Order: sequence, then C-alpha cells, then structure tokens
Amino acid sequence: MACVVDTSVWIEWLTGSTLVPQLTPLFPVQDDCIVPTIVQLELSKWLMRELGEEQTDRVIAYTQTCRIAVLDTETALLAADLHRAHKLATADAIVYASALRAGAHLLTCDAHFKNLPRVDYLAK
Repeated sequence: MACVVDTSVWIEWLTGSTLVPQLTPLFPVQDDCIVPTIVQLELSKWLMRELGEEQTDRVIAYTQTCRIAVLDTETALLAADLHRAHKLATADAIVYASALRAGAHLLTCDAHFKNLPRVDYLAK
C-alpha cells in the first residue's frame, strides 16, 4: 500500500533511533514510498545541518527513486483546507494533503497527526 513518509520518520530512521525496529515493517518499498517535495526540502535542510553534503546527496538521491509528490494547485488548496480544519502548520498540511490526494497513508512520528484519518503514528 502506498505511504507518504513524513520527515520525522526519515530522521528517526537515519539517526538509528530506538523506533527503527517498529518503523522497519511499516517503511514502504520504493515503489510504494511517496515523497512530497516539501519533505525533500525539510530533509535536505536537516541533513546538511546534521550530517553534511555527502549524506544529503545520498538520501535525496534515494528519495528521487521513490514516487515524488509535487506541490500542485489541487494539493495546495487541499492543504489550506486541512490547515484550517486541523490547525496544522503549512508544511504539515502539505504532507498530509499529499497523502490524501494519493490515497495513501501517512507514516509519522509527529503527535499533531496522531488522531487524523489515514495516519500511522508512532510515538517518539
């Protein structure tokens, strides 16, 4: 099943956190992994700050082999509705809208998503 992987999950995965054993069976294979462009932006910022250019290039290259969800008008307008309805930050609303538009689940470790439909939430 298709799944949008939130930035929080990528960070937990990349840092080898204690959540990795729980995340492993939930992390989608490349063909089912949807990566919104806003997640690429957030990941790139975090990776460059925390792990450097080489690791940034490797991870972003991997995300490019997954299904990319670009921010188009329909996703932006849905994100605006979700922002209002659920009090989500702009980037979070875009990530959630990307999942809903793709008919996918959202895999996240961010608590503000935990009670929303189609969300697989793992507490940190």
